[in-house]
Amino acid sequence: MKKKYNIKDFLEYTNISGFKNSYIHLVEYENQTDMRRKSVPIELDFYLLAIKLNFDKDKNFGQTIFDQADAFVYLDQPGDFLQWDIAHEILGYQILIDAGLFRKIAKEYSFTYYSNHEALFITKEEEKTITDLFRKALKEFDGNENFSQEIVISYASLILSYIQKFYSRQFDTRQELYNTTVADFYKNLETYYNDEQNALKMPSVSYFSDKANLSANYFGDLIKHYTGRSPQEHIHQLLIQIAKNKLRTSSVSISEIAFSLGFEYPSYFATFFKKETGISPTVFRNQ
Repeated sequence: MKKKYNIKDFLEYTNISGFKNSYIHLVEYENQTDMRRKSVPIELDFYLLAIKLNFDKDKNFGQTIFDQADAFVYLDQPGDFLQWDIAHEILGYQILIDAGLFRKIAKEYSFTYYSNHEALFITKEEEKTITDLFRKALKEFDGNENFSQEIVISYASLILSYIQKFYSRQFDTRQELYNTTVADFYKNLETYYNDEQNALKMPSVSYFSDKANLSANYFGDLIKHYTGRSPQEHIHQLLIQIAKNKLRTSSVSISEIAFSLGFEYPSYFATFFKKETGISPTVFRNQ
């Protein structure tokens, strides 16, 4: 079984100094002259919230031509694999928090499940805001042997709130790119059942996000940001549209319609149809 790195293990492995306890640790990269600069993938057993101020633009963190940034922020969570190869000095900060202390807070944000290639690229003004919060958290951690975990976690939570806000801004600044993503989603949605491989299969958000080469959560937030509806809502709209058309224009049984749309049981389809339309498939057909 592969090793899962807790905070203490990670600090030892990366040669980061200043260990205080097993639940929270803060790092300013500039002060870590002996930090390990290269690593194979290692699995984390804690949350790692970081800002990098001089990242290597030759590395693929998800930056596009629409991003004019020299800094990015990201969150790794328990179960993620972290790998790095640093060619130059790192500037920035990171906060390491035990899973039990931070899971409930982190789960409130959809970007927790974004991939490592969907980092948030922040503007200069946003960089000042985020960096200030990291510095205040670090001051609490370094300035007192009996530092307050609650205060550090509060700063980390506030950083997450700003990240959520700034991701929305990033969607807007990438509008030209993401307009194409939205258009492709509509096209793929409309032609989904034309593909023989999709026959009798229910459309899933992951199917469309994979086509866009994005994580399901990032894709979902992007689509909702631009259309006002989640991908799942669009999928449901498609299923109802097709189902209504078949109920109106064909004599095939309701069970056959259910199976053709990918429902495992006709009863599931009937429940879904009534939830979405307010009436059963049978009543709709009779009308």
